[in-house]
Amino acid sequence: MAACRMLSKTGCMVFKICSTDPAITHPTSALSVNQTTPAIVAQSAVRRLPRLALLLLCAAYVLSGFWGREPWKSQDLEALGYMLQLAQPAAGEIANWFRPSLMGQHDPQLALLPYWLGAVFMFGAPAGWEDAFARMPFIAMLALTLAATWYAVYALARHPAAQPVAFAFGGEAKPADYARALADGGLLALLACLGLARLAHEATPALSQLCFASLIFVGLSTLPRWRLHSGIAMGVGMLGLTLSGAPSVALWLGIGGSVLKALGQSDPTQARLRMLDLGLLALLCLLCITTAGYLDLWRWRVVPHTLLDLDVLAKLLVWFTWPAWPLAAWSLWRWRLQLSRGWRFPHLALPLWFIVVTVAATWLTGMSDRALLLALPGIAALAAFALPTLRRSLGALIDWFTLLFFSFCALTIWVVWIAMQTGFPAKPAANVVKLAPGFLPEFSVLTFGLALLATLAWAWLVKWRIGHHRAAIWKSMVLPAAGAVLCWLLLMSLWLPLLNFARSYVTMVQKVQMVTGTSPCLQYAGITQAQGAALLFHAQVRLQAAQAAGSDCPWLVIDERNLPLLEDKLKAWGWVQAAKAKRLGDRSESLLIFRPHPDKLSQVPSATASVNQ
Repeated sequence: MAACRMLSKTGCMVFKICSTDPAITHPTSALSVNQTTPAIVAQSAVRRLPRLALLLLCAAYVLSGFWGREPWKSQDLEALGYMLQLAQPAAGEIANWFRPSLMGQHDPQLALLPYWLGAVFMFGAPAGWEDAFARMPFIAMLALTLAATWYAVYALARHPAAQPVAFAFGGEAKPADYARALADGGLLALLACLGLARLAHEATPALSQLCFASLIFVGLSTLPRWRLHSGIAMGVGMLGLTLSGAPSVALWLGIGGSVLKALGQSDPTQARLRMLDLGLLALLCLLCITTAGYLDLWRWRVVPHTLLDLDVLAKLLVWFTWPAWPLAAWSLWRWRLQLSRGWRFPHLALPLWFIVVTVAATWLTGMSDRALLLALPGIAALAAFALPTLRRSLGALIDWFTLLFFSFCALTIWVVWIAMQTGFPAKPAANVVKLAPGFLPEFSVLTFGLALLATLAWAWLVKWRIGHHRAAIWKSMVLPAAGAVLCWLLLMSLWLPLLNFARSYVTMVQKVQMVTGTSPCLQYAGITQAQGAALLFHAQVRLQAAQAAGSDCPWLVIDERNLPLLEDKLKAWGWVQAAKAKRLGDRSESLLIFRPHPDKLSQVPSATASVNQ
């Protein structure tokens, strides 16, 4: 038996016993000596991250992007259109809550639950506040996703195989403190992921799928320690994911995760899965299958790919999951001795299973970043288990890279905003005019103060991080998470008017109303669902499919790109072009406005102004 002296981070001398005797391994672990944990953590390294600071960071991230933002094209606006059609059906019509439709077209994803939630909250909304009220359940779902990820990492870190090495003379991290520190790191890793920002702040089925997948994750992670809470989380998660348009993913995650959890029940000191747990899982799967079959939710949207498309998937994974994926890869390498029998160790097997299922779903459904969104909690969990194994040099590299990257991004946002307000520097101001012709900047004391406060908080955090303080294993994720939140908050405050101008349909709808006046009805032909939803929401009009010109609905709108296909039919129906409404943020998209030919209907008011500018 050989002994090697080690110096802990507290400066105290401790000894690590390196032995071939299995009895000297971690006392609560069933691992062999070749599968011992690579985590060597002292109690001083698991100090508590201030709860108030963590809650404020999460609140700033969750709320910015939901409040004060116009619906953006196209999925965000389309989802709002489905909710609006359910909450406010056209006169004489009854909304079909099991077949949501927009402009007579049903949702191809058949995501029922997110539309139900948004429509229910719209019922009690004051006039003009429908959008804000519809987003409330999605704000709650994003907050629930963050909370579920924290508790999932905490439960996985409590497993004996995930605990750090026991020191010969004591001083190693206590299990609860160690698990809490890793959970803080996992939550910070999730906040830092670049792909989470935009998609998690849209009122779309993608966010509801992320939320319910996170509930499945936390349910499996806490099983069988907290059976009641685990069962509720898994039941809500699997049923919610099924009703959010992903019944196949729900079954794969639930069944596969439960099998991995059952295979990992080898430690007699731990609570074991019982037949009652397996029976509950069987009932949940049966409920999901029955629900999906009864509501006709099964839709196979497999898109064939070749090996040449692997580079597209690789690029998507690299930027979408940055900066958590390098830490997740490092974690798999450092815990590789356990990974060889990963099904026995849930702190590795469960996150990896969620990643594999989600990446496979992304590959089979056209490599959509919305499908990849479900992998982020699993990647964040793996990134958390890399933190106790990071070398000091690697941690310093992460700190300096993220410091420079996010400071540069924040500086760029401020410089462009100053250029929009003052015209100096001239180059950024000219770029804004070129990319968003017609945009008029506006100044808000509230948004300026909020952005300035966030920037000062970032400067204080940088000073704290590079200063002298006690080590904590979550310290390497503080700057990435805070930097991502800072840049997102600056975009959603300083740049929000510009982004609304470029990505919303407000200006286009206003131009349509300049021609059509207070007409309560518009006919349409060849417009997208996003354009139709914009007319429903911003103009508050009733939409009717195009037909022969008549006095009951005297205006017709059409997407200019579809005019060559419909021009002859419109002439035969007696429609003539009256004006054109362009999106100032996108000159390639325009709506053509038609009125009846004077020979067909002489009493229809003619357009008095052109809206081509």
